[in-house]
Amino acid sequence: MITLYVDAARDTVTGRSAAGCLMIIDKVQTQLKTTLVNTSDNQEAEFLAIIWALQQVPDKNNLQIYSDSSIVTDALQKSYAKHYQCLVDKIKLQLDLYPLSLINWIPEKKNRGAHNLALQALKSANH
Repeated sequence: MITLYVDAARDTVTGRSAAGCLMIIDKVQTQLKTTLVNTSDNQEAEFLAIIWALQQVPDKNNLQIYSDSSIVTDALQKSYAKHYQCLVDKIKLQLDLYPLSLINWIPEKKNRGAHNLALQALKSANH
């Protein structure tokens, strides 16, 4: 089972966004972070963070994703989002490549690792 903890950060003034991901494979944790394209809001950044994180996974094994965005987790579980359907569809296409994929919401305090990585990437983008 591959486990991803994913989060996004966004500068509300500039629209710059970044993603952080803790990837755990066979009890080995890898910390990943990147800048994203400018986004119109934080929810768009959260969807893009998951798309980016899925692109980092080295193999197509069973997958578990944790996010602190209830909008994202709800949309992916229902395969529907009023304003982000194209992003939901893109993620669902990626998830179809895995034998099993689980999407779970977690509170922010349990996603601090991914959150801090996203903030680090955002800070470096703003300098």
